[in-house]
Amino acid sequence: MVEPDPLRIDSMELMASNIGNARNGTGGLTEPRWVRFVLISGALLFLGVFLVLPLIVVFAEAFRKGIEVYIESIREPDAAAAIRLTLIAAAIAVPLNLVFGVAAAWAIAKFQFPGKSFLITLIDLPFSVSPVISGLIFVLLFGLQGWLGPWLSEHDIKIIFAVPGIVLATIFVTFPFVARELIPLMQSQGSEEEEAARTLGAGGWHTLWRITLPNVKWGLLYGVILCNARAMGEFGAVSVVSGHIRASTNTIPLHAEILYNEYNSTAAFAMASLLTILTLVTITLKALLDWKSQIEVREVPERVPAER
Repeated sequence: MVEPDPLRIDSMELMASNIGNARNGTGGLTEPRWVRFVLISGALLFLGVFLVLPLIVVFAEAFRKGIEVYIESIREPDAAAAIRLTLIAAAIAVPLNLVFGVAAAWAIAKFQFPGKSFLITLIDLPFSVSPVISGLIFVLLFGLQGWLGPWLSEHDIKIIFAVPGIVLATIFVTFPFVARELIPLMQSQGSEEEEAARTLGAGGWHTLWRITLPNVKWGLLYGVILCNARAMGEFGAVSVVSGHIRASTNTIPLHAEILYNEYNSTAAFAMASLLTILTLVTITLKALLDWKSQIEVREVPERVPAER
């Protein structure tokens, strides 16, 4: 009979003890109480100064003259036009970026083809280019003095200083969000399930709708939420191509800037509060999606033994 190694037993007991202490927060790796207090206090102070305080200021300034003035500032014709244009731009940009993001992520994660690295680089381009520069690119392309400007003018097609230019700029700055959420998720899941579905006779669309998309639904929703938030809050690129025409090419951020420059701070903060509410909704939805995805991940190992 082979005797157990006492050293091995002691090391295993020590490891189990350390794991138990770490779970209980009493392990030797735990920092001293004063270090934890300093770190937590510093983090809370930072969040309070740079996150909570600005939120309070925005809503305090927006409602400083009463809720009637706040509502009137939002219902004012120029403000209503800015809200409407922002919703139109987001309603066009988000679905287009959704389709592009799913197609690009599926191609990059599931297939090998020449130019794959170049496509990934192009997807990351809006992250590395200033939004103002991207707006100037559209001006150089579609402006009156741009490459396509004379042809567009001859055919009475207006893009710059009009709604199409705002939509194009919004699409450009937001198209990486869905793709960048889905690419690592699809790559981590592999292509075994899709290959099995094709082996069983499923077509490409059937595989996409029944296998691929259900596996990435939470990442897809997360990408759509981020894309929508950026589309509605975009300032730099839209500012360059809009022309700041009241009731015509002003979005919510642009209209808030104009009001603030005119020293109409209450109306400016009222418009800013709309974007702040959008931010809070986005953060809430993100937290819900993270919570839901974690629950689903924990349920998968529990379902597998039951199915067996």
